[in-house]
Amino acid sequence: MNDERQTSFRDAHSDIRTAHEVPDTPQTRAPAYRLAFADGEFLLREELRPVRLQLELLKPQMVMDEKGIESTVVLFGGARIPEPAMKDSAKTPALAELSTYYDEAREFARRITERSLATYGKEWVVATGGGPGVMEAGNRGADDAGGQSIGLNIVLPHEQAPNAYVTPGLCFNFHYFAIRKMHFLMRARAVCVFPGGFGTLDEMFEALTLIQTGRMERVPFLLFGRAFWEKIINWEALAEAGTIAREDLDLFRFVETSDEALAAIDGWPGAGTKRGDIPGR
Repeated sequence: MNDERQTSFRDAHSDIRTAHEVPDTPQTRAPAYRLAFADGEFLLREELRPVRLQLELLKPQMVMDEKGIESTVVLFGGARIPEPAMKDSAKTPALAELSTYYDEAREFARRITERSLATYGKEWVVATGGGPGVMEAGNRGADDAGGQSIGLNIVLPHEQAPNAYVTPGLCFNFHYFAIRKMHFLMRARAVCVFPGGFGTLDEMFEALTLIQTGRMERVPFLLFGRAFWEKIINWEALAEAGTIAREDLDLFRFVETSDEALAAIDGWPGAGTKRGDIPGR
């Protein structure tokens, strides 16, 4: 990212080059002599966590702004769900059955990306966690349509490598879960949740909580696979117990196919809104 704005001050790139051209002495080799912004060990200190948080927020924000991306369609879903052609290698019969949602995610992403291309890739851009499973299907569907898509990876012991279908210039890597979640939702025009595990549940409930509490605008919020979601979460019990309001059940809808999902998005109250927003960002 090159900033073309001119200032009267010497730029940081020049000073980094100059700093490497000085004589090799005990003084210049000392860690204290390193330029602070070019000192990786210094930036990793405990006291620098606020700076790292800010950098991790700013980098993807600046890149997406420079590429003109105004709104996204977020796909959450399980990393372990295989494509149907690979379902025989699934760890459990239940995962093999869920492989149908790989194809649904891929087809939905393809059709959303066709819509995005009509805006020159500025709106309706598919955004996933960038990993395997449903995430791969989402990025792959965007690639099928000839469009770009976003991958928001995070450093994990497993499943952290980006899939091959994420647009390279929109493939980001995160250390902080909280900042990654902000980037999922800051431009969200719709949120689509496919069957998944702890990570999917975490992302789904955090987004629903932001909408429920008015911290984020209400956007189309779709859960693919009613049977799966009603089996693992007793939504009615939450309302009957009074731990959520009954109207909170209207914050989301169940869908099964890309046709149903697109119809739900287009028919959603206030469907003309371009993006969800997190107040105070």
